[in-house]
Amino acid sequence: MSARLAVFDCDGTLVDGQADICLTMVEAFKRASLTPPDPNDVRRIVGLSLPVAIRHLAPDLDEAQTRSVVEYYKSGYFARRQEGLLREPLYDGIADLLGNLRASGWTLAVATGKSDRGLAAVLAAHGLTDLFTSLQTADRHPSKPHPAMLEAALFEAGAQPADAVMIGDTSFDMQMAGAAGVRAVGVAWGYHPPEELRATGAADVAHKVADLSDMLERVL
Repeated sequence: MSARLAVFDCDGTLVDGQADICLTMVEAFKRASLTPPDPNDVRRIVGLSLPVAIRHLAPDLDEAQTRSVVEYYKSGYFARRQEGLLREPLYDGIADLLGNLRASGWTLAVATGKSDRGLAAVLAAHGLTDLFTSLQTADRHPSKPHPAMLEAALFEAGAQPADAVMIGDTSFDMQMAGAAGVRAVGVAWGYHPPEELRATGAADVAHKVADLSDMLERVL
């Protein structure tokens, strides 16, 4: 029997890291001597891999400028983590939700635009690492909405697309699920509005963490 698999996005779904993401992105553009983006625009691209996100924010940059911003972002974010400045709190109720899903037989995975290093650090900080069977990041896959991350999670978990659901806060998560033939559930506490999540494939949208467990049972 195939496992029931719940694949979670990270930023905007499990943790709220928008303040540090926006600040680090603005600083990366400044260090590259470029005009920084509006923080509201930065929130729109959370979830994409860094090169793709920066091309969305500043489509006129050449490859060298894009690489510079990527490197300044990576080094800036790492420095903030090393200095203890990062704030990536779990959304209320997430720890209990994950524990209850595991206890009721779900296999759990993450598919995120974060790096391997960033994802490992945030899961370890919250004591969640051992809950997940598969961790997929932008370091080893094309950016969302390409389905590669989700397909790798299905393979590692031994699950079929019909037995899996993607949970995320952006249209990129919903489109990735559609491309992989997986059902999608949106969450309303992240970075894209519920109507956009529904328009890009969400079967339903949870407005509270407490709603997710029953919603996943209904979707599968």
